[in-house]
Amino acid sequence: MEFILHPSTSRGTADFGWLKSRHSFSFGHYYNPERMGFGALRVLNDDWVAPGAGFGTHPHSNMEIISIALNGDLQHRDSMGNASVIRENEIQVMSAGSGITHSEMNANSDRAVEFFQIWIMPNQHNVIPRYDQMKIEIDALQNQFVPLIAPQDEASNTLWLHQNAWLSMASADEGAVLNYTCN
Repeated sequence: MEFILHPSTSRGTADFGWLKSRHSFSFGHYYNPERMGFGALRVLNDDWVAPGAGFGTHPHSNMEIISIALNGDLQHRDSMGNASVIRENEIQVMSAGSGITHSEMNANSDRAVEFFQIWIMPNQHNVIPRYDQMKIEIDALQNQFVPLIAPQDEASNTLWLHQNAWLSMASADEGAVLNYTCN
């Protein structure tokens, strides 16, 4: 297995006042031709959105889009008729497929929302768009990896996407050693 270390200080940044973002790969105004993604992973952003602000309605297609709310709540609306709040410690996956429009707004008027935004290129194009979300059992993450997303044919107690990709999460105590088995 290949490991590539990118120190957090080497990440791209954006600050629009209402949005502060850290980009692991080229995204938006940040461009680095040596950081265009890693395999099917195209976007890995840490986003901070001011109270009441957010991303207005915009289109996507042929991308698997994952949002993990770390602090605060993220309001989601899309052209499929979904209107939900991705609460702190919840994960959402949206298969943009053949095309979708959506918005993501900070659902809180008194605090910022912080979330991971992850884009994975699908292994099938122009699929029917879909949306799903689930709660992350925070206590289960203590010193062990918990699967959150898997390919459709392997998803059991996880969300799924159109790609041979797995996403797990852990919360490690200082000094803890965690082992991860790759599929």
